[in-house]
Amino acid sequence: MTEQRVTAEQIEDFSARAFCAVDMPPDDAQIVAAHMAQADLIGSDSHGIFRLPHYIARIRGGAINLRPNIHIDRQTAATAVVDGDNAMGHLVMTFAADVAVEKAAAAGIAWVGTFNSNHAGPAGLYTRMAVAHNMVGLYGAVASGNPSPGWGGTELLLGTNPVSIAVPSATGSPIVLDMATTVAANGKIKLAAQKGESIPEGWVIGWDGKPITDPRRANEGFLAPVGGAKGYGLAVMLGLLAGSLNGAAMGRDVVNFNTDHHSPTNTGQFLCMISLAAFGEVAAIESRFDRVANDLRASKTMPGFDRVRLPGDESFRKEQENAAEGITLSEGLIEALNTLATELEIAPLGV
Repeated sequence: MTEQRVTAEQIEDFSARAFCAVDMPPDDAQIVAAHMAQADLIGSDSHGIFRLPHYIARIRGGAINLRPNIHIDRQTAATAVVDGDNAMGHLVMTFAADVAVEKAAAAGIAWVGTFNSNHAGPAGLYTRMAVAHNMVGLYGAVASGNPSPGWGGTELLLGTNPVSIAVPSATGSPIVLDMATTVAANGKIKLAAQKGESIPEGWVIGWDGKPITDPRRANEGFLAPVGGAKGYGLAVMLGLLAGSLNGAAMGRDVVNFNTDHHSPTNTGQFLCMISLAAFGEVAAIESRFDRVANDLRASKTMPGFDRVRLPGDESFRKEQENAAEGITLSEGLIEALNTLATELEIAPLGV
């Protein structure tokens, strides 16, 4: 078996059928599956269909509530705290995004936090939702596991706590930062292990201070923070805002959803949306954004660089390429999905 290219529609269809096979309501299954397909389409392949077998394992293990009552626990004119009722994180964050859009449209800005949520895929999915409404989006989350220690420490108390910021553009290509606060996201390491590939030096550091390049040995060390102590500090602050502020898990309370298929994670996220209209004429603001972006893209390059890229440029290029040519799935992932299809008694991917 070799690599295979499939369409986003095939990924969405297969994922939805898999979720329905474990008793997720069809409408919910379609929402989660669509988000996963979009993740693959924009190149966030460590958060797309790659995660499906693990999501199914947690559902079958009783860790996910398939009949949730996602609701606002408390709110003001510009803020809300959403109780996810242990639903799939994609559903919780879709609800939170809808609340944020409505509040930001009325108040100019909205901050929506969550608790009792779960892993929700790539952060950029939700800041892009803000862009669709001529808003700036800011997202942070407590990651579903602790692969990193405090700076200088030896206890694993911090996650890859991601952050995303998205800014609209008049050209249709928004500027979207989506990053883990570790040098690499945990999902990329797991994806490399499935593909049988090594990982670059600097992603994982052993407790002896030496780099680990075999992703299968990642648990013998820790994920290094991006930018050293600065990345560590950013992970702490994002965790406090996405977790502790909302009454969600942070630090020692975080459940490792990679190994635990039975326990609720009480994952916390936040989504802030800022309406451009609150700051002036939307087209004029987007024009100012685009001028800065275009100046950067057109600037002279150093040797070894073909051009200057902005956050989100590669994702936009990947989205166009995947839409035209299909999304590439590795041999290992295809085998895992075929096994899942057999277990769930559903037709394989693409059939």
